[in-house]
Amino acid sequence: MAMVTADSSAAADAATKQPEADKDYSSYNGASTAGVGGGARRGGGGGGGGVVVESVVARWKREDMLDKCPLALHAAAAAFAFVALVLVASNQHGDWMQFDRYQEYIYLLAIAALAFAYSLAQALRHAHRMRSGADPIPAPSARLFDFIADQVVAYLLMSALSAAIPITNRMRTAVINNFTDATAAAISMAFLAFVALALSATVSGYKLSRQMYM
Repeated sequence: MAMVTADSSAAADAATKQPEADKDYSSYNGASTAGVGGGARRGGGGGGGGVVVESVVARWKREDMLDKCPLALHAAAAAFAFVALVLVASNQHGDWMQFDRYQEYIYLLAIAALAFAYSLAQALRHAHRMRSGADPIPAPSARLFDFIADQVVAYLLMSALSAAIPITNRMRTAVINNFTDATAAAISMAFLAFVALALSATVSGYKLSRQMYM
């Protein structure tokens, strides 16, 4: 009788401890799983938000750079064209060393003056647009005008360079003096103005393509 009572008491104690152990283990396991899952969800959400913010900031920076490029490139083109204009116009040393004795240099002078006037006007226009937020040219046609006008003036500069370079090379093979040096410097400045306008045309073309696509 004593053995039966002892066995019953041991079985009751075991049954009492088992649910408590299961309860402790299940609650610990559930807490750990919830913690891990919650951490993963928080980490995933934060990472996705960071990527979105970085993408938006990068897009804003790119658009801001593209918005400022026309002003910088036209200002640079105006400066280079002005230097070329001054070098050609002041290249007068008497006898055969007069720029107006050569049609090629007269053409270079005229195109340099055109490039200077155009680039300066465009630089002032973009400066006004960035300051006041209003573009003198209507928005739908502004980018098309920039794209076409930049290309036309750039091609004219390249045409003037193509005319002036051969005669300058022939002169410099015979003699190198102030006249030929000034002419070569003017050609270099005109070429830099061409590069600036070509880059501006590229930016204008990119903006125009985005406008047409949208």
